[in-house]
Amino acid sequence: MQRVRAEVDKAVVGQAGTVTGLLVALLARGHVLLEGVPGVAKTLVVRSFSRALGLDTKRVQFTPDLMPGDVTGSLVYDARSGEFEFRRGPVFTHILLADEINRTPPKTQAALLEAMEERQVSSDGASLTLPDPFLVAATQNPIEHEGTYSLPEAQLDRFLMKLVVGIPERDAEVSVLRRHADGFSPRELTDLRPVVSGEEILAAQEAAGRVEVTDDVLGYVVDLARATRQSPSVQLGASPRASTALLAAAKAWAWLNGSTAVTPDHVQTMLIPVWRHRLQLRPDAEMEGVSADAVLTSVVQQTRVPI
Repeated sequence: MQRVRAEVDKAVVGQAGTVTGLLVALLARGHVLLEGVPGVAKTLVVRSFSRALGLDTKRVQFTPDLMPGDVTGSLVYDARSGEFEFRRGPVFTHILLADEINRTPPKTQAALLEAMEERQVSSDGASLTLPDPFLVAATQNPIEHEGTYSLPEAQLDRFLMKLVVGIPERDAEVSVLRRHADGFSPRELTDLRPVVSGEEILAAQEAAGRVEVTDDVLGYVVDLARATRQSPSVQLGASPRASTALLAAAKAWAWLNGSTAVTPDHVQTMLIPVWRHRLQLRPDAEMEGVSADAVLTSVVQQTRVPI
């Protein structure tokens, strides 16, 4: 995993947190929603990440006229055999880059629900298994709302993490310009090469899953979830699925840091990126400028940490 980080750094500057989030999601067998203004290298990060992993990757530009069959595949009539056959869509890959996912209608967004949760696609009464590992990395622009469709709660809940991709620091931005001045092209990633094998990725996922968790830490996760449901600013708090997602992310983060057991610190580090998109705030709280991140920060401060 450290080799993956180093390889991605050859193409991306100032987005170490985003790369780490993608690694955590990969180890936890989850999916990632990348949110940021245009031009902060959201797509470049995913392309570089997949190139360093050496996994098959497909990109889908989500547009208002995109149909569900354009993502999952569709039945096509074969004139030679006189039968219908299923033509697989771009979702049959290891890493699916869903670019600008909020620009397509909900019916097309919903086409990913089964793939993201069950890791399969059903067609004509048959279920087709997706490759392993499988990760959906979706991007969206938070400031432009014309021609967009908000992701429904059921779709958001399928994402393990929501990562906010921000503007890099000044020194990192200078490094970006220096690379471009020296001839770097984000469209050509010929300098990046695979640094891990598929077997190593699966082994890393299994190792992260074996990280130990004590009953005290499990109780801490439940207490945090219950605290979100009791917050006066929250209309819909963290669900049991959110708790299991936080646990999986904390185990992956602990393994990345060389720990054999999950600690409350690991849980706290993963709390905001894993839960920020799962909370539904009350309208009056939103009008007052309250954010999900602020609510979660308050929840962490007010919940007793097991010693």
